Amino acid sequence: MSSIRIPIYRPSLEGREKDYVMECLETSWISSRGRFVPEFETRFAEAVGVTHATSVCNGTVALHLALLALGIGPGDEVIVPTLTYIASVNAIAYTGATPVFADSVRETWQIDSDDIVRLITPRTKAIMVVHLYGQCCDMDPIIAIARAHRLFIVEDCAEAFGSFYKGRHAGSFGDISTFSFFGNKTITTGEGGMVVTQDKTLIERSRHLKGQGLAAHREYWHDIIGYNYRMTNICAAIGLAQLERSKEVLAQKRIIAQRYVEGLAGLPVTLHLEQPETVHSFWMNSLLTATAEERDPLRAHLAAAGVETRPVFYPVHTMPIYSQAYRRHRVAEDLAWRGINLPSWPALPETDQQEICALIHQFYAGKRTS
Repeated sequence: MSSIRIPIYRPSLEGREKDYVMECLETSWISSRGRFVPEFETRFAEAVGVTHATSVCNGTVALHLALLALGIGPGDEVIVPTLTYIASVNAIAYTGATPVFADSVRETWQIDSDDIVRLITPRTKAIMVVHLYGQCCDMDPIIAIARAHRLFIVEDCAEAFGSFYKGRHAGSFGDISTFSFFGNKTITTGEGGMVVTQDKTLIERSRHLKGQGLAAHREYWHDIIGYNYRMTNICAAIGLAQLERSKEVLAQKRIIAQRYVEGLAGLPVTLHLEQPETVHSFWMNSLLTATAEERDPLRAHLAAAGVETRPVFYPVHTMPIYSQAYRRHRVAEDLAWRGINLPSWPALPETDQQEICALIHQFYAGKRTS
């Protein structure tokens, strides 16, 4: 196998990241205090159209914090899509609650609202929606279900910065929502996350919990068991610089998505495309092979030429740690066995993308002649 020449992702660090980090170093504000933390939180809240935001050290703890702020714990159930990254489900398990897996919608790859209804029990406390790969879930029926059954909505927007549903940014629909800023996200802080909400009480609970449960008006007095989930000023500095260039980065990613549409036209593959009344942020550009048997040979063909790809997330209900109450989720399983994530970084050169498309054409030409 050739070494990687075209990675699946590479962060874009072409703004003021270095200047802001140097300011942290020169002023000695390198931990969880400093001007960049509150500024990044304020600017991020404005960007996604919410009232409150509090930064944390990664996207997984953002989910954990959100669930804790809602009071979710042992005895509760949280409905979550099985087609998601493991962190969505692990965060539920951290609280002692039980994840209940829902299937996906074939056209969008997002959680199936009809399956949500079938899964509700007296123990159900919340629905966690995951805007997978940058495409928004169909939020209207999910909101209606939550209201009818008096359930919380938690939005996992780890992959959905820049994604919109009917004119509103992902993360502005839930009772509480979370974002990730890992190194491969649309905007990154290296490691980092954000909890956002319109609810003053929930943001206050989140801030209290993330700061070791420190009492507001008594120094070094802790009145609850809390966590050290704070973001550093250095990470926030990088995040602020990233946010300043986010519109440019999102525009570049849309160009990349369109190039894949044009470059892969006529092939027996299905691209994960933008749905009506949404804006897909194209965090990852993904495709489905016609059959599951084609997926791994296609990946191997690309890897041999130095092109890195990833399989679509494996359904969490198929993993040993969560398979005790196994049931079939046929759509999610089918998408997972056929899905591939393609290189999707914002500065992906057009010539590299043309090569990727040519290699995929070559693979299918070989199949036709074999």
